[in-house]
Amino acid sequence: MATPTVKRQVRGMQRNARRVAVAGAVGAATLSALLLPATPASAQPVTIPGIPTFDVPDNIQLPQGIPGLPASIPVQIPPIPGVQVGPAAPAPAPQNSIHQAAVDAAMSRLGDPYVYGAAGPDAFDCSGLVQWSYAQAGISLPRTSYEQLDTGAPVSYDDLQPGDVVSFYGGSHSGIYIGDGNVVHASTAGQPVAIAAVSSMPFAGARRI
Repeated sequence: MATPTVKRQVRGMQRNARRVAVAGAVGAATLSALLLPATPASAQPVTIPGIPTFDVPDNIQLPQGIPGLPASIPVQIPPIPGVQVGPAAPAPAPQNSIHQAAVDAAMSRLGDPYVYGAAGPDAFDCSGLVQWSYAQAGISLPRTSYEQLDTGAPVSYDDLQPGDVVSFYGGSHSGIYIGDGNVVHASTAGQPVAIAAVSSMPFAGARRI
């Protein structure tokens, strides 16, 4: 027969066992909540000039199952002047340069007649074609071929690019370089506006407008 002292010791051991079991269950639940991955939060991209784009979550997720803690903490991002939030607007489509616009204008007059002193829109002399073509691109050029040889920046024969104004015969004749070694020009009486090789005439210089 157990003495009262032994009974008290047994009851104390039983209470301690129950406390250990409860504490173990609470600890396991807390550890499980900390280790389980939180549900991914939605995010919005933030773009700052000179810094790669990064994502900022709309909500910061917290471990689930901890009494007294909310599921998430909202994050408010105030507008910042000069900083774009969200996808960037698409860049505008590239447009033809003034040089290509001048080339296109001159090419549109292929076959038009040569008339001395004419500057378009239906007949041209050499400098008149150059002047009219650049006017369609919004650029005003001098009227004569000699003046056109003194306009813009000088360009070497080997550095010609479409749109360059090319002069021949000491500056008395001009045309517009179109690439591949060719110019479009109004050559002489009886000949329409046409394409010719740069090498087919004595080169006097070239200018980039």
